[in-house]
Amino acid sequence: MGDRERNKKRLLELLRAPDTGNAHCADCGAADPDWASYKLGIFICLNCCGVHRNFPDISRVKSVRLDFWDDSIVEVAVVLQFMIHNGNLRVKAKFEARVPAFYYIPQANDCLVLKEQWIRAKYERREFMADGETISLPGNREGFLWKRGRDNSQFLRRRFVLLAREGLLKYFTKEQGKSPKAVISIKDLNATFQTEKIGHPHGLQITYRREGHTRNLFVYHESGKEIVDWFNALRAARLQYLKMAFPELPESELVPFLTRNYLKQGFMEKTGPKQKEPFKKRWFALDCHERRLLYYKNPLDAFEQGQVFLGNKEQGYEAYEDLPKGIRGNRWKAGLTIVTPERRFVLTCPNEKEQQEWLESLRGVLSSPLTPLNRLTASTESGRSSR
Repeated sequence: MGDRERNKKRLLELLRAPDTGNAHCADCGAADPDWASYKLGIFICLNCCGVHRNFPDISRVKSVRLDFWDDSIVEVAVVLQFMIHNGNLRVKAKFEARVPAFYYIPQANDCLVLKEQWIRAKYERREFMADGETISLPGNREGFLWKRGRDNSQFLRRRFVLLAREGLLKYFTKEQGKSPKAVISIKDLNATFQTEKIGHPHGLQITYRREGHTRNLFVYHESGKEIVDWFNALRAARLQYLKMAFPELPESELVPFLTRNYLKQGFMEKTGPKQKEPFKKRWFALDCHERRLLYYKNPLDAFEQGQVFLGNKEQGYEAYEDLPKGIRGNRWKAGLTIVTPERRFVLTCPNEKEQQEWLESLRGVLSSPLTPLNRLTASTESGRSSR
């Protein structure tokens, strides 16, 4: 066996070695990483590898399977020994020793800007090492973001001010204006990266409650670090609020509610409460933590047209395949029905694949128990809908 094949075999054995964490990307947790940073001693996925290439002084990467690992590159015996001594779990313990609870750790399916800033924070800025400075909860934050207009698609520069201790986020239409356009309570706020929907690699969707509706703000910043810093500052402010609102709950139960990604989004068609109205195309977004299914005319609408609170099966909520007898969809035939104590919501999906994905997502929410935060949501609103 040649040196190249022998070295590749040793690397593949390292990937499969138990108790090393090497079977998942050291940065985003993606399964079966097939790239290695031989300067850091870790295995990473293709997406995270692309970020590592941007700082060669800190990280040098090669493909485990496709690249040649021979003595013409580096002293491969030394490199292999370094990889054996380190590995994903050991390196993570070093570079992630003090990650604050509010800091979002990206997963495999998250957008690139979150992964990039996480990797840079870990290895380039070394923010989470044990001997670094203590990272405190952010207090106030002020800066400019590009915000999409409510009634048009134009993004305009707006000043945002976060007052974490007061539990408020404000934004102003005039750069030096004293009267804010909106004052948003951290209690009702959520932020989630929606890069594809917004059409910008740094696109962030901020939502909050206003007069019984969900108000959407779509913003971005040219700097990836700046928009991720805003995102984590909003999470930190939420953590402060939740700790005060639910002092009896451990921090680990509050963290999932700092910000919430949608479990599923996409177009479906729906009929009205009498189930005789024409089916109309709507954009749906499923918030599994708040157990809300929201629907809009268009993905970037400022307000939803309606929403469905999703309790659990014991309370009479159900989702099943197909349409009630005698009802036919318009263009789409793959139907599903959501049953609540108040009414039935009759929907059709573009195809059977989408139908099954929606059913799986909805049933996952309906089968899960209500948390204290869910009960707070349910006490204020249940099953409200409009056309």
